[in-house]
Amino acid sequence: MNVLLVLPIAIPLATMAVLVLSWQSLRTQKVLGVGGAFALLAAAVALLVAVHRHDIVVLHVGGWPAPFGITLVADLLSGIMVLLASLVAASVSVYASVTVDEARIRFGFFRLFHLLMMGVCGAFLTGDVFNLYVWFEVMLIASFVLLSLGGEQGQLEGAIKYVTLNLMSSAVFLAAIGILYAATGTLNMADLSLKLRNFPDGNIVSALSMLFLIAFGTKAAAFPLFFWLPASYHTPPVAVSAVFAGLLTKVGVYALIRAFTLLFVSDTEFTHTLLHVVAGLTMITGVLGAMAQNEIRRILSFHIVSQIGYMMMGLALLTPLALAGSVFYITHHIVVKTNLFLIAGIVEQRFGSGRLDRIGGLSRSAPVLALLFFLSAMSLAGIPPLSGFFAKLILVRAGLEAGQFGIVVAALVVSLLTLFSMTKIWAEAFWKDPPTDADEQRPAAAAHPHRQLRLSYAPIIWLLATTVTIGVLAGPLARLSLAAAEQLLDQNAYVNAVLESHEVPQ
Repeated sequence: MNVLLVLPIAIPLATMAVLVLSWQSLRTQKVLGVGGAFALLAAAVALLVAVHRHDIVVLHVGGWPAPFGITLVADLLSGIMVLLASLVAASVSVYASVTVDEARIRFGFFRLFHLLMMGVCGAFLTGDVFNLYVWFEVMLIASFVLLSLGGEQGQLEGAIKYVTLNLMSSAVFLAAIGILYAATGTLNMADLSLKLRNFPDGNIVSALSMLFLIAFGTKAAAFPLFFWLPASYHTPPVAVSAVFAGLLTKVGVYALIRAFTLLFVSDTEFTHTLLHVVAGLTMITGVLGAMAQNEIRRILSFHIVSQIGYMMMGLALLTPLALAGSVFYITHHIVVKTNLFLIAGIVEQRFGSGRLDRIGGLSRSAPVLALLFFLSAMSLAGIPPLSGFFAKLILVRAGLEAGQFGIVVAALVVSLLTLFSMTKIWAEAFWKDPPTDADEQRPAAAAHPHRQLRLSYAPIIWLLATTVTIGVLAGPLARLSLAAAEQLLDQNAYVNAVLESHEVPQ
């Protein structure tokens, strides 16, 4: 069963190796790229089923026991995140196979894509903070090259901003790891959980928690460290933007949840009060930024920032229901946000632009696309009975039960403003008449035959079906999220599973 922990890392690695050998054939690269992503999806389903049946699954690589060797760990949160990552990979790989140009595929698009997925899955499954740093760097290398692949001026500007801020956060993270190792003598998360909860100097633990908050907050695009995201996510091909929008910031959120439920829980009055403030400001500044934009991918990028605030809200409240709300919200958001970026890509293919003043009339010329966008947008805004409604309902209820009325009011106001900005896209791109010179702006549409464009609808349709299913079957997902939350709050269960023979103080 423990081999299931290796597969989400080994499958992208093996896919990359085979893609290198088949570099001469574009068709083979597309088939292998898509096939590897679906193999990853199958492995992720098997892993989540195993974790659900057998609780926390642990693998000590090479037989070296924790805390001395490399440990892979999967609890319910890890299993859910790997499954979501593989779902995004499968969807985007199909979309990329018909929309990414031959030059980018020839220069290694699918190899970099699977390198990115290996880094994402490795980050979700690692059991020590240094290997988390290594997987972050793998992701950073792959994402930087994917951002800049093509060499257009806008891409390079966005890629430089992206890599600069992320390198700074990596430097902060590495410094924190050095201090942490000097203070405790270990980097294994389970061992750290034991040592930090009884560490004699609380000031050092608080200082370390702030370094982790800065490092992971930058990668999650939390306030005030988010400005790299809207500056870079609108520049690369849509397939790249979609996988970034769906996944990369969630790795930062995952790291925040792991650190502030397992490692830094000895002074929650300080750490989680600060998280509370950051969550509220992230929500508000993100949605205000979205309202000021006039281009679809920029609006959606600022919405990513805003919705990171909802995910952090559950972590800040630190109750089982609130953490369950965060897990539910992450699940909903990864699916919906990936889908909205894919839809934005088709809009750009039809008009050669995503600017709202240069497009229009899609509700009449592309009614299926209009329906797909409308349902996804309403889910993002939290309209019942779609998935976003239940995600926000759980968080609001958790906030009310905790007596945190300020963050609840912020969440509700931001939800209304999100609805306003999504309505703005609908009114401009889909409802109003097309601009008089629309026909002159469609060179991109001609680059993709109609059969290929029809295939690009397939991942959008099944992602929307997933969103609707999450809304219709909200109960089972809410129960799974609650089980994941209770597991996160039971630090001793994680420590016992990893360290096995250690006696855990009560």
